[in-house]
Amino acid sequence: YVFARVCLFVCLFVCLSRHGGSDVKCPLTVKILDAVKGTPAGPMPLKVFRKGADGVWTQIATGITENDGEIHNLITEEEFPAGVYRVEFDTKTYWKNEGSTSFHEVADVVFEAHSEGHRHYTLALLLSPFSFTTTAVISDVHH
Repeated sequence: YVFARVCLFVCLFVCLSRHGGSDVKCPLTVKILDAVKGTPAGPMPLKVFRKGADGVWTQIATGITENDGEIHNLITEEEFPAGVYRVEFDTKTYWKNEGSTSFHEVADVVFEAHSEGHRHYTLALLLSPFSFTTTAVISDVHH
């Protein structure tokens, strides 16, 4: 557990320092690390959903991480108002392409965005075939 947290912190530090912090142009950025190889996890398909007032999830974006495990320009500011969101990572396809069998079909990250004002979000996912952990960097937007 401690090792996984340290790996995730290092991944986030390296990714954020390489880009100079959270991506100021993208309201939602995703970074994925393969904990088995200790490398970025890509390509990996993912979907973004928004929860409606009626409790129904609506898909609002799809994408595939690059080989560096990141995806930018996934969603625009206009498509990302205050609300509850779910990012669904297709972990099964990723591990199948890596020659492994995955326990999870998907890894879902559900979060509330902009509850304390407009922010940008960087979701980091540390992944192995039988587990995953996430963390987020939430930053104020300076116009």
